Amino acid sequence: MDTITVNGIRLEHEIRGTGEPVLLISPVLADGFVPLVAQEALTSRYQVIRYHKRGWGGSTHTPGPVSVADHAADAVALLDALGIGRAHLAGHSSGAAVAAQLAQDHPDRVATVALLELSLLSVPAGEAFFAQAGPAFQAYADGDAERALGLFLSLVSGMTPPHCRALLERRIPGSFTQAVKDADTFFGVELPGLAEWKFGPAEAAAIRRPVLSMRGSRTQPLWIEVAAFLRGAVPEVEESVIDGVGHLLHIERPKPVAEALVRFLARHPIAS
Repeated sequence: MDTITVNGIRLEHEIRGTGEPVLLISPVLADGFVPLVAQEALTSRYQVIRYHKRGWGGSTHTPGPVSVADHAADAVALLDALGIGRAHLAGHSSGAAVAAQLAQDHPDRVATVALLELSLLSVPAGEAFFAQAGPAFQAYADGDAERALGLFLSLVSGMTPPHCRALLERRIPGSFTQAVKDADTFFGVELPGLAEWKFGPAEAAAIRRPVLSMRGSRTQPLWIEVAAFLRGAVPEVEESVIDGVGHLLHIERPKPVAEALVRFLARHPIAS
C-alpha cells in the first residue's frame, strides 16, 4: 500500500479503478474490504479507495482516546491529500460509524453513504451484545489477544472460531494475524471510542445524503435493531439484505455486496 501523511499521522492506502471516488472505511479487520475491492463490478466503474485508519496495520499508532470524529477528520484529510472534493462513502461496522459521522461533519464532501451493518451500541440490543462479548474482553484482559479476537469475531459473525478463522484465511490471507497485532487498538482505542459515540435520532436525521443500509439475512439482533433504527430515523434511506450471511457479509459474499453497492451508487451519481 502507499502512504500519505495527514493530520500529522501516516495513513496506508490503496486506490483501484477509475470513475467517481468511493472511500471504504474498515473496522476491526484492517484489510476487511480486500474481497470487495477485488470485485470487477465495483472497480470497473468506480475509483475505490481503501485505507488503514490510524492505529491499524502500518498506519501511525497513536494513544487513545481516538474518537469516531477523529477518524472522520482523518478521512476528510485523506480526501484532501488525494485531491478529491466529493466522494461516496462505504463503511462496515465501526467503520460505518466513521462514515456516518463524516456525513454529518462535512456534508459538502459526501455524495452518498453506504452503511454495512453499522455498529451502534446505544440501541437496546447493545447492552446484551456487550454482555455476550464478555469472554472476549476477559481474554484480552488476561493477555491472550489471539483468543480474544477469535471469540469476538466468532460472536459477531455467528460462526465457530475455527470456521470464522478459516474463512478469513481463505479470503484475506494473514488478516487474522494482523487483527491480533492490532488488538490493542481494537480493544483499547476503537471500542471505547465507539461506545462513547453519540448517534441518536437527531444525528441520524442530520444526514441529508442518500444512505444505503445493508445487512446480512443471518446477522445478530444488534444489527437488525440498528437497521430498524436507521429505517425510522434517516431521511433518505434505502435498504439491502444479503442472503445467507451475517456481519462479515462483504467477506462471505463479496459479489452480491458489490452489486448492491453499485446499483445504489448508480442511482445517485455525484454529478446529479
